[in-house]
Amino acid sequence: MNQRIVIPEPGKVVIEDAPMPEPRENEALVKVLYGGICGSDLGTYRGTFAYVAYPRIPGHELAVEVAEAPENELGIAKGLLATLNPYFNCGKCRPCRLGRPNCCVDNQTLGAQRDGGFVKFFAIPLDRLYPSRGLGVGETALVEPFCISYHGVKRAGLRPGEKVLVIGAGTIGVLAMLAARHFGAEAYVTDVAPGKLAHAEKLGAAGTFVNSSRRALGEWTERVTSGEGFAATIEAVGLPSTFVDAVDAAASAGRVVVIGVSKQNAPDFNFTAIQKKELAIFGSRNALRRDFSEVVDLMLASGFSAEKLVSAVYDFADASAAFRDFSEKAGEMLKVLIRFS
Repeated sequence: MNQRIVIPEPGKVVIEDAPMPEPRENEALVKVLYGGICGSDLGTYRGTFAYVAYPRIPGHELAVEVAEAPENELGIAKGLLATLNPYFNCGKCRPCRLGRPNCCVDNQTLGAQRDGGFVKFFAIPLDRLYPSRGLGVGETALVEPFCISYHGVKRAGLRPGEKVLVIGAGTIGVLAMLAARHFGAEAYVTDVAPGKLAHAEKLGAAGTFVNSSRRALGEWTERVTSGEGFAATIEAVGLPSTFVDAVDAAASAGRVVVIGVSKQNAPDFNFTAIQKKELAIFGSRNALRRDFSEVVDLMLASGFSAEKLVSAVYDFADASAAFRDFSEKAGEMLKVLIRFS
């Protein structure tokens, strides 16, 4: 029997029976093993996510097992453990023609603009499946969020020894810190939640700061950077205030990368700060195929363990509790996984 998790309206999660999918040509039938609750899924549950309509099946951070697959040259075969690329694109617009389908003007991400992968069985194009290549099941479920962070950090063009500030110590922020360290940067993290900053410290942040006010963050930045500001700042929250913090904390001739998504505007933002510092501002959306390959390489080489990031694992039947608890304890919980089977 097939079943799916559905968010019919903000604040409500239900489990429904679902038809068993019939894969089309060049598609595989996959069985979901683990799914991570993403920040966008949490935003869908809370009613704050900018890209969603209801009802919606959430989920795109997945570890799947191939249940059926036609003959192919991609190495996709029954029993394979894999993750997947959830960002569907049109193939015709300017970004697609430029080889940047991650920011397709008609992007359709699973769990956001279209129904997602929190269903026990579903069909997916073969070329969207990426073998885990030896990663564990928990690690495989974390490849996609790591790609989000990794892609954003790559946009910053970090150089070894540069000081970078990651704003936000949620999953994306902590993974951005790890990606920045991978590129040789000295990575700092700030957040309003001390508990999350403790995770960042354990995972190797050069320093952390509990952000109590814009002034306090400015004074700390002055001390840490000897008055210069950070060579790059990574915004991984999605609030007007944290975008302003990212601009404030950046050095002159620095770079700012915005990964966070928000429905809100920044009404009091003095944009002249961008001109005065001659900042380079980069948006970062989703990830590219090569990011998935590089992140799997990174995780394998570093011995990355999901246990360092996963705060709790819930059974499929307890999906409603998983979303409720994550929403209520977001300041304490880092990554929440749902075990599908």
